[in-house]
Formats: sequence, C-alpha cells, structure tokens
Amino acid sequence: MSALQSLDILLADDNPNMRAIVCAMLKSIGVTRVREVDDGEAALKALAERPADMAIVDFKMAPMDGVAFTRAVRNAPDSPNPYLPIIMMTGHSDRRRVTEARDAGVTEFITKPVDPQALLGRVQAVILRPRSFIRSATYFGPDRRRTRTEAYAGPYRRSSDPKD
Repeated sequence: MSALQSLDILLADDNPNMRAIVCAMLKSIGVTRVREVDDGEAALKALAERPADMAIVDFKMAPMDGVAFTRAVRNAPDSPNPYLPIIMMTGHSDRRRVTEARDAGVTEFITKPVDPQALLGRVQAVILRPRSFIRSATYFGPDRRRTRTEAYAGPYRRSSDPKD
C-alpha cells in the first residue's frame, strides 16, 4: 500500500482535460482521493466542506484564479487551513508569474505540460520537506528562501532591513 494513498488532494483547474490528466498521474503514483473543481471559488467551498491534505491549482482560472485562491487560503480570517500546502500549475512560467505565485504564498510551482516525475517530486517535497511559515506585515506563507548562506554573518538578510 502506497503512503500516498491516504492523501486527500483538492485539484482546481478550469480545463477538464487537464484535470483528467493530472488525476491519472496522481492515481499512477498511488493517490486515490482527488476532489476536482473548476475554479478557485469552488475550491474554497470544497475546503470549507471538507479539509484537504494539499491543493493543486491552476494559475489562470475564472472567476477566481489560483493566485487569488492562494491569498484567500493564506490570509482570509475564515480560512479553513492557512497552512495548506498549495502546488501551483501553469503553462506560462515566466519570472513574473512565478514571483506572483510565490508572493501569494504557494508552496511549490510546476509548469504545464505536467511531467509525472515532476508532479511526484512536488508532492513529495510538500510532504517530506515542509518549509516553515513566515508572517510579516505584507506576507504569510511558506518561507520563500530555499537556500541558507552559511557564510552570512550579519543580523539582516534583506536590503530593506534597517541598517545600524
């Protein structure tokens, strides 16, 4: 029995063919419980009805896209789980979109066409290598820093931090 069999995944994509492909990939790696919805609003309703272990959402959907969904999950006062792992999918992986998704609080990012190995890697990453969550005045979500600089000796890590 696969350890992934116990996962409950919420899949939000406005393209039914893409949902079918991703569902087939998830089933091939052992995931048996996948709930499908066609936009971010429906995904929020599904989460309110029953929690999920993670969400896989498309970037561009209407009326609510994946970025707005992520912001709602992370920041809404009535969010069912602000710590929900969220994997963002998109066919447009330009730097602006990746940055927008990251700044909204996505946990992982994957480009379409989705490769089964890449999907498995992202699913495993959120399970096996969870990142700490950060809260600041302008952001709540997984720590966006992927690497630690061991040679850094100063007290501040951002250019906007106050200087002494």
